[in-house]
Amino acid sequence: MYKYFVLLLLIIPASIAAQTSKMDQEHENFFRFGGKAGININKVSGQSYKEGFKYNFQLGGFLQFNFSNRFGIQPEVNFVQSAAEFTTDGTVVYDDIFGGGGQHKAKLNYLEVPLLLNINIGPSKRFKFQVGPAYGGLLKQTVDSLKTNGNIYKKSEWSAIAGLWLQVPVLNLGIRFKQGLTNINAIDNRQSWKNQSFQAFIGVTF
Repeated sequence: MYKYFVLLLLIIPASIAAQTSKMDQEHENFFRFGGKAGININKVSGQSYKEGFKYNFQLGGFLQFNFSNRFGIQPEVNFVQSAAEFTTDGTVVYDDIFGGGGQHKAKLNYLEVPLLLNINIGPSKRFKFQVGPAYGGLLKQTVDSLKTNGNIYKKSEWSAIAGLWLQVPVLNLGIRFKQGLTNINAIDNRQSWKNQSFQAFIGVTF
């Protein structure tokens, strides 16, 4: 998983070098907007979870406010789907929340609102480093083999995002890493569960 993410980090700067000098000299528009869609490669880290990432999807829209040729901000609203799988080891799974079934999987749907700082890298205004916080509201949680109807995940979380954005005419491409800052375990404080994901997307900018 990590080697593919590193490969993307190498490919995007290489594509920047191939851009024409005309693109490098273009004026940075103060306001832009658009949409994007892609994959959310995530896991929930914690004692009760299996290692390994799950492949899900994301889609959303964004606004860009470019205050100079170097800095801007980018608020977004995204629908993000995540997934996780509990280990079947009885020493770490909460015995009172699962029944006898073997499918201990969870699906989490979030409405996520990042607020990112855009920093243009190099002379081109097409290549941006992005960093900032994100607030996620849990829209729906589905967990297989639950004994109880109660929720086991918290309704909201905070995350930190860092990534790269490539803006070419009309199209945008991006890769990001997102680290959850909130313990999303709503059962008790015995274990800390946090979301973690790599995201890759393509979209349009107007």
